[in-house]
Parts: sequence; C-alpha cells; structure tokens
Amino acid sequence: MTVLVTGSRGKVATTLIALLHEAGIAVRAASASPEKLSPPPEVATVKCALDDPADFPAALDSIDSVFLYAEPAQIGAFLAAAENAGVQHIVLLSSSSVLDPGAADNPVAASHLTVEQALADAAVQTTVLQPGAFAGNALQWRWALASTGGIDLPYPDSHGDPIDERDIAEAALAVLTQPWLRGASYHLTGPESLTFAEQIAILEDATGRPMPFNAVTREGWKESVRAYLPDAFAEGLLDYWASTDGSPVPLTRTVEELVGRPARMFAEWARENAAAFQA
Repeated sequence: MTVLVTGSRGKVATTLIALLHEAGIAVRAASASPEKLSPPPEVATVKCALDDPADFPAALDSIDSVFLYAEPAQIGAFLAAAENAGVQHIVLLSSSSVLDPGAADNPVAASHLTVEQALADAAVQTTVLQPGAFAGNALQWRWALASTGGIDLPYPDSHGDPIDERDIAEAALAVLTQPWLRGASYHLTGPESLTFAEQIAILEDATGRPMPFNAVTREGWKESVRAYLPDAFAEGLLDYWASTDGSPVPLTRTVEELVGRPARMFAEWARENAAAFQA
C-alpha cells in the first residue's frame, strides 16, 4: 500500500507521515510547496495544491489510499483523478462542526460539509474523521501575549473539546491500516470539555507564567482579526462560541476505540508545548 498524505505541512499530516513510515508503509508527502517539507529521507514528496487540478494526476499515480484535507475548491476534479488513478480509499480530515444544526449556513462548517457530500457521492470508499478543536489552536495566543500582554476573548466561558493532533494522526493511521474500520464517520474529541478560561489556567500552570485575558465584544474581536480572517468566518466562529458559552460540549470515546488508549489530556499537551509560550 502507498498512501498520499495531502497538506503535509500541517501538524496532523506530519505526525501521520512519521507514523506510516515507522510502520513500514510507503507514503508520499504532498503539499502546495513541497520544497518546504522535511519528511524522513525515505519519504517521497510531490506538489499537490488541492485547488489546482493540474497537480492531481502525478500526485495520485500508483496511490492506493489518500489522507485528504477538506478543500472544496476542486474536490470534484480531485475525486475524478483519484478514481482514474485507481485509488481505493480516502480518509477525509473533516470537522465536528458539520454535526451542528445549521452547518450548511456556517462558512466554517460549510466547506467541510461540501467535501463530505462530494465524497459520499463518489465511487471511492471513504472514511471521515470529524475532530473538534485542535489543542494546537492555543498556540495562537502566543502572539497576543507577545504583542499586547493579554488575550482577547469574546466568550471566555465558551466550551471546547481540545484534541491533541497526535490523537487525530493515530486515528487516521488506524483507519488507513485496518480495513474493518473503513467506510464510517468518526467524531473525535478530546477527553474534557474545557472553557477558554480553563485552558488558559492549565497553560499558566504548565508554563509558570501569567496569561491575563480580557473579555471583549464580538465586534471588537472581529476588528482585531480582520487582517487575516474574513468577516464571514469570524462570524461563524463567534456564533459557535456563543452556542457553547457556559455549556459543556458532548464528548466521545472514539479516539480510545480506534487507537486503544484514552485521548490525551490538554494538560499533557500544555506541558509538552510550554516552551512555545515563554517570553
């Protein structure tokens, strides 16, 4: 089996590449910028921008399975190229946001939902991973701490289910290598429902440094992120955070069922990444 891993600069993908390589499975690392990749020496790299169909035939040549990021721009062309290349199985990294009511009207969820629907209509067997918030999302707070000394939060008491990206990669390895797990959708969560304020407190304990946060308005937060996040996506995030403000989110044991051990706690992630938050 040879596996094509798209989006190979991402944390989930880089971890999955290492896991596949360690397991003796042939893997090809794909990226829009393959020259920026640093996989193990034996791992081949290939250019594959998921919005450029010209890249697809070479990237998919002799590939049996694909780990696919949810990019809707050219999903029809990608699936046609995959079928033409004889790909047998696609594992999609989607999002648990597709499970929310009104997902089709939320731009954060809609792009994932579009890809899921395209795969559901395709001839290639598909397995879907639907994780919640990545634990690594907390790294974005480094920049606010460095630039202003504090973190702006529109909903400090909004709950999330932070999942370690390594758990997602291990779940992907399981569904790629165990045929009886294929063809299903898996809702992946971390083991705890934590508010943003609780996550920050855990990070303070792990790093030994204060991380003050400020409760800000929706409009104030949108203005602070407008330079790099379109308003429509900002509104989608704000609506989700409002929906879980003060309300714990449902958790699953799917990581444990797939990989044979409980999902990692956010405190473990915080300890392992504490150095990234040092001033």
